[in-house]
Amino acid sequence: MNKRSRLIILIVFVIGLAVVFLYAYVMYGGSRNLETEKTNFTVTSASITAEFSSDIEASNKKYLEQAVAINGKITAVNGKEIIMDDHIICSFKNQDISIKKGKTVTIKGRIIGYDDLMEELKLDQCFAIKN
Repeated sequence: MNKRSRLIILIVFVIGLAVVFLYAYVMYGGSRNLETEKTNFTVTSASITAEFSSDIEASNKKYLEQAVAINGKITAVNGKEIIMDDHIICSFKNQDISIKKGKTVTIKGRIIGYDDLMEELKLDQCFAIKN
């Protein structure tokens, strides 16, 4: 085997290895455990919705990707997803059967975005905090 063939094989091997590590990081490396993570903010659903409605850019800088505890009234339950006060959508990893429509609860989750057209705040990795 000449030098050129070895170089090509080495380059293909390095690129293949990089692809495998990138795939593993994207699929498994970025998840956080919010149950053990410190809550950065504790707010009511009305106050955080008002903040996002008045200034989306400042609110995104403050809250985006942060662990937040939000207190509010459940207005809808759809399997692994609940809606608080008609404007906050929380996605759970597992369905929590203790959460019922009309109940006031504190939900901890990670803010992933605000839809200004629908005026909805979206959270993932949510779970109910037992008071």
